[in-house]
Amino acid sequence: MTETNLLQQINTLSSQTTQLCYHCHKCTAGCPVAEDMQYGPDRILRMIQLGQKERLLSSHDIWLCAACETCGTRCPNEIDIARVMDALRQIAIAEGAAISEPDALKFHKIFMAGVQTFGRSHEMFLFAAYKLWTMHLMDDMDSGISLIAKGKVPVMPSLVKNRAEVSKLFKNVQKKTEVQE
Repeated sequence: MTETNLLQQINTLSSQTTQLCYHCHKCTAGCPVAEDMQYGPDRILRMIQLGQKERLLSSHDIWLCAACETCGTRCPNEIDIARVMDALRQIAIAEGAAISEPDALKFHKIFMAGVQTFGRSHEMFLFAAYKLWTMHLMDDMDSGISLIAKGKVPVMPSLVKNRAEVSKLFKNVQKKTEVQE
């Protein structure tokens, strides 16, 4: 894939114009997880511009992104970098790239399964399913129990009234994805 094709693919998937980035570094300066990243959001955008697909798809950064949208808020060109990171994750999954942070992908899949089931996120479902799938059963257990005891994490899910509409959204996305493949 050429530089232009990667750039176009990312721009199309994310609905962003990544070539507008002139690397002012405001995104990375505000990123709450930048210190754990190898490149940071601004260098990720530069790598897209240079067509460095293999480095991008094998990067921990695309999986560490918290999608908090701080970077996009700070961007003078209004590039929503969280959407760009999501597009990179989509490409990595579609192309069977080695996932550098497999637990992040598991978390994402569980989160989406919870939204599809309950119509919104349910922390207890997410917490329990993630612990079981990753077998990190005791990690952060003291924090989790404390949050449950304080009533910060509801044990029973709060269902949206029209879950059929949420289910319909998931089916439409699935159809669109199948057509693109």
